[in-house]
Amino acid sequence: MSLSLIFAVLLALSVAGYYMGRAAAVKASAINHQPLHSLSSFHGWYVVLWCGVPSLLILVLWTALQGPVVEVLVTRSLPRELLAGDVGLLLSEIRNAAAGVTQIGADSKDIAKAVEHYRWLMLIAGAAFWVVVLVVAMLGLAYGRSRISAEFRARNAVERTMEIFFMIASIIAVMTTIGIVLSLLFESIAFFLKVSPVEFLFSTQWSPMMAIRPDQVGASGSFGAVPLFVGTMLIATIAMLTAVPIGLMTAVYMTEYAPKNVRAWGKPALEVLAGIPTVVYGFFAALTVAPAVRDVGLFFGLDVAAQSALAAGIVMGVMLIPFVSSLSDDVINAVPQTMRDGSYALGATKSETTLRVLLPAALPGIMASVILAFSKALGETMIVVMAAGLAANTTLNPFESVTTVTVYISALLTGEAEFDSPKTLASFALGFVLFVVTLSLNLVALKVVQRYREQYE
Repeated sequence: MSLSLIFAVLLALSVAGYYMGRAAAVKASAINHQPLHSLSSFHGWYVVLWCGVPSLLILVLWTALQGPVVEVLVTRSLPRELLAGDVGLLLSEIRNAAAGVTQIGADSKDIAKAVEHYRWLMLIAGAAFWVVVLVVAMLGLAYGRSRISAEFRARNAVERTMEIFFMIASIIAVMTTIGIVLSLLFESIAFFLKVSPVEFLFSTQWSPMMAIRPDQVGASGSFGAVPLFVGTMLIATIAMLTAVPIGLMTAVYMTEYAPKNVRAWGKPALEVLAGIPTVVYGFFAALTVAPAVRDVGLFFGLDVAAQSALAAGIVMGVMLIPFVSSLSDDVINAVPQTMRDGSYALGATKSETTLRVLLPAALPGIMASVILAFSKALGETMIVVMAAGLAANTTLNPFESVTTVTVYISALLTGEAEFDSPKTLASFALGFVLFVVTLSLNLVALKVVQRYREQYE
């Protein structure tokens, strides 16, 4: 049976428990002629928590453990000669056959028995899953309902439970961040044990193709990542030169100059750009902008590649305009009206007020929007692949083809390769460098924000 169905049943039980809890609280207050310590809604939520939380915990744990436990039981029932080979591949074959994806040959009687055993165990586990989850939900509902009384401190219990939920969510967020950093760090260390950090950070030769097996013909591999760093910064710089001026001026116009009817339709229309998938921007860059850039370059006698950093940077800048304009619009609007009025009272014009009062006061938020846009530019992949190509060139010429760090991270992890080979581990080293650069930019932005916040608060 599907998880969506059991979720629906648990939701229905929780809704019923909410109204049962409220009704029980009101009834207890009326019988005892005593006011409720907590609102009746808190009593309802108390019953919901007892009905939903334990059953959801069991649902999650059962879903996570059911497959591995069934596979262990099936593995123990297999003959020893079948276990002599790749057990993981054998279990995958059994799972696929049980799901009807593949067929088992007539000569594989032991595997056919294992498939039937697997199906039977999954059927039993599914039925037990439903029984256990529903029984726990009903017991929780009954227990929560039994605790309801006029003097019961339901609000305190609900607040404590929500505090625990928020704490668990915070711990998960922090541990996820730590896990990401440590995974990058450990794999990067494994890479640098095979490739010199000096070669990686300062060499200009990037050719990560290597022979995986001794009998395979391949290059020895060169891992100088300078061309990737240069290409990343070149495209990101072009994107920011496109996005920041246009986005900031758009925000100023929408905030200070645009009539209300223009702002009413202009701001939502501009933010539609943020919802367009990046692959669509990539198509637009490859089919429209890149040929246009090449034609304009040829008109002026310039040698422009079919895939150029300029085309990718321009389209990426167009994609980033909503991030800069929307956030800048919000922070400019947040500047107190008294600062505008004081500037006008001293005889300043609207443009002088905007340049000398509003923009400096809103600088922390503007810096945050620029850093957000720059971080997104550093992490963009599809536009670069389709408009700038995969050529790792060390050049600052925007008319040439370059590539970025993220493009090669995806390229190195695609296809068949040994996970512990320098070619694959190089993607983690590239990701770690990108993480350090982004973190450094955020720290610089934080310092700027703190400085100007102190000045204008």
